[in-house]
Amino acid sequence: MSTRTEHTAHAEPVETASGYRPSHTLPLRVELVRQLKRRRTLVMAGILAALPFVLVVAFAIGGEPGGRNDRVTLMDTATASGANFAAVNLFVSAGFLLVIPVALFCGDTVASEAGWSSLRYLLAAPVPRARLLWSKLVVGLGLSLAAMVLLPVVALAVGTAAYGWGPLQLPTGGALDSGTAAQRLVVVVAYIFVSQLVTAGLAFWLSTKTDAPLGAVGGAVGLTIVGNVLDAVTALGDWRDFLPAHWQFAWADAVQPTPEWSGMIQGTAVSVTYALVLFALAFRGFARKDVVS
Repeated sequence: MSTRTEHTAHAEPVETASGYRPSHTLPLRVELVRQLKRRRTLVMAGILAALPFVLVVAFAIGGEPGGRNDRVTLMDTATASGANFAAVNLFVSAGFLLVIPVALFCGDTVASEAGWSSLRYLLAAPVPRARLLWSKLVVGLGLSLAAMVLLPVVALAVGTAAYGWGPLQLPTGGALDSGTAAQRLVVVVAYIFVSQLVTAGLAFWLSTKTDAPLGAVGGAVGLTIVGNVLDAVTALGDWRDFLPAHWQFAWADAVQPTPEWSGMIQGTAVSVTYALVLFALAFRGFARKDVVS
């Protein structure tokens, strides 16, 4: 008995199959193709691509936007050029519409596998847990960025066809030439993506905690809305500076004759900090999770 126990204690490590490389399991290409073929990806792309057409019809029916009370806003310049129309599309969608694809692509990814009872089979393939999460997170963030790029690109094309190509007219007066306007819009899209990393982190973390994709997606959207509500409570004073929602429209400072970067820098710092903490919690919790589905 003692001899057998000693032999077990000093048993050789289990050998892995020849050619097996943990880093080569679940390639990003394979995961990307899987996600692109899903119906929710196509539906979300269709909704974002349709928004510019909806706004063009709305302006055609309701007339061109005009300043009210002698105040000119970005919305009032929507029909000035294709660049203005693209900027307005980002303005009306950044607060809520663009939250949906981020929560969907990052929150549905792991929870859907659990809901389909395929998660344990992926891990038995064997795909290391960290590798599985990494592949799904990169693809989820990539699709989120693609959604944010799709909207202004379609809006720019539709706006140019409807209102012509021209400089970006600024609400405060003056204009940005087409080349400068394009660069500024790239900055705006990049900042909106960074500001949505908190929603991505919430959705991804919740996705590792539940087997219900709707719970992860809805929870991330709900918490994002709560953040927006808290930011509206002026009684919180300087505490609002720690809310990601407080900086979500800081990108407007880039659409000025002389851009102001301080707000975007602070917003980026807040969003990235929250996101890194949430991503770390997701990886840490999933590594210890008993996967039974």
